[in-house]
Amino acid sequence: MKKATSTDFDIVIVGGGIVGATMACMLKNLPLRVALVDRILHDPTNVPYLQGEQKFDPRVSALTTASINLFSDLGVWESITGMRCCSYQAMEVWDAEGTGQICFSAEDLKQPSLGTIVENSIVNTALYSLLNNIENLELLAPVEIEDLSTIQYGDDFRAKLTTKDGRELTTTLVVAADGTNSRIRSLAQFKTREWDYEHQALVTTVRTELPHEHRALQRFIDTGPLAFLPLLPAADSEDEGYCSIVWSLVPERSRKMLEMTDQQFKIELALNLEHKLGNIEAIEQRFVFPLRQRHAIDYFRGNIVLVGDAAHTIHPLAGQGVNLGLLDAATLSGELARGVLAGRNIADPIVLGRYQRKRIGHNLGMMWLMEGFKHLFAEQTLPVRWLRNMGMSGLDNISVIKNHLARRAMGLD
Repeated sequence: MKKATSTDFDIVIVGGGIVGATMACMLKNLPLRVALVDRILHDPTNVPYLQGEQKFDPRVSALTTASINLFSDLGVWESITGMRCCSYQAMEVWDAEGTGQICFSAEDLKQPSLGTIVENSIVNTALYSLLNNIENLELLAPVEIEDLSTIQYGDDFRAKLTTKDGRELTTTLVVAADGTNSRIRSLAQFKTREWDYEHQALVTTVRTELPHEHRALQRFIDTGPLAFLPLLPAADSEDEGYCSIVWSLVPERSRKMLEMTDQQFKIELALNLEHKLGNIEAIEQRFVFPLRQRHAIDYFRGNIVLVGDAAHTIHPLAGQGVNLGLLDAATLSGELARGVLAGRNIADPIVLGRYQRKRIGHNLGMMWLMEGFKHLFAEQTLPVRWLRNMGMSGLDNISVIKNHLARRAMGLD
C-alpha cells in the first residue's frame, strides 16, 4: 500500500470498515489505481485483543460459512483464527411466552460449524495487514469527504470528491462503503425506503457462570430479542465463559438498563436468559445504538455505487448485516473484473447493473424475512402466541425445512 500522494484514481472506496477494506483487498489483482478513504486511521496496536484476554471489542460479527470462505480465498482467515474467534456448532432459539423452541445443529447440516463469532477489530486488523502489501492501493486516513460532484472530460464523466481539508480527488468510480449513515449516499441523493424500529440495541461482553459450549442462544422476549454469542479469550483457549450480548429494547427500557449498577444489570440479564448459562459473573461497559431499517431503491447512480450498510441496513436479529455486505463486495469486485476483461468502462451501467441485479433481490429477501420474524415475535395476543409456539416446535421437527433455512442463512444455498 502506497502513501497517499495521488489525487486521480480509477476507484475510490469511501469507508474503511470490514466491507470497504474487503472490497479494496478484492481489487488487488486488477490493473486499477485504487484509493481507500476513511475518516479514522486504523491502528492495529489499539485493539482490545492486544490489551489482555479479558478485553473484548463490543462490536462483533457472526460470520457465515460463505463469509469465512471469502476470507480464506483472500488469505486472511488464518490470521483471524490465529488471533481469536469462536465457532459455534449449535443455535438455540426459544420464545419467552410459551414452549416454542427451535434448535439448529452443524452436525445435522454435516458442516464443521454454523458460523464464527469474531470481533470486528480483529477482522480489520487482518484485512489491513493484507492491504499494506497491495501495490495499486493508496490509503487516505484520517480523511472526511465534504462534497461530491461530477466533472466531464470530453465524453468521459468522472466524480470529484472534496475532503474537509480541501483536497480534491477525481475518480472513474466511487464505491460507498461508509455505513448506515452514508455521507456519499446522501451527497449523491440516492432514494431510500426506511423506517425506525423504535428500538435500540444494547451491546456488551459478559462472563457467565456456565460454559457456552460453543452455542449461540437467542430468546424472544416481549421487549425484543436477546442474543448471547459465544466468545473465546484466546485462539487456543478452552475457557468457554465469555459471551457477547445483543439485546433489542425500546429506548426507555434501554435507558433504564444503562442506569443500572453492574450488579443490578447482571441479575436482570441472567433472569431474562432464564439462567441458561447460570449467573452473570462479570460485565464490561454497556453501549446502545439505534435500530433502523433502510434500503436504497437503486444500488448505483451514474458512477456512484453502494455496498454494505450504505445500501441496506437490517435488524441485527440474525447477525446477517456484515455477511450481506461481504457478498456485495464479492459480487461487485467480480463484475468489475469481468468488465475490465471485456474492455468496458468500470462505471458502465451494464457492469454496475449486473451487480445490482445479483444483489438487490437477495438482500431484500433477507430483509423481509428478518422483518417478518420481528413482527411475529413482537405480537403478544394469545392466538398469535399459540400459533407461534406451535409453529416453532413443528418446524423443529421437520428437519428438511429447518436445515434448508439454516443453509440459506449460512450462505450455502
